Amino acid sequence: MSNSESQEMYLKTILLLRLGNQTTRSVDVANELGYSKASVSRAVGLLKNEGLIEVIDGGEIVFTETGKEKALSVLERYKVLMKIFRSMGLNFEEADEEACKLEHFISDNLYEKLKLYSETLK
Repeated sequence: MSNSESQEMYLKTILLLRLGNQTTRSVDVANELGYSKASVSRAVGLLKNEGLIEVIDGGEIVFTETGKEKALSVLERYKVLMKIFRSMGLNFEEADEEACKLEHFISDNLYEKLKLYSETLK
């Protein structure tokens, strides 16, 4: 897994936890991903150094504006890919697995075309 792929996966996970109205701490991310607390702590430190998140009182992880924009972008890519894959007949688990892989690698140009295409789907 590349650094940017890993970074995007962490950002999306933090976003999904926050959208679920959870206070999001490193331990919550570790539990969600099934990773060790040490691995997540390292990743959180890197995200913090990149200016994508902040850790506030009680260890709660919050996004910077840049981090939130990036996390929302990754989530949107995932949703577009999921919609297309589900329309093609993949079951949820297959679509989820493929979307999670591809959301990190498609170009902006391809993504824009897929997004327009997904808007034609029911």
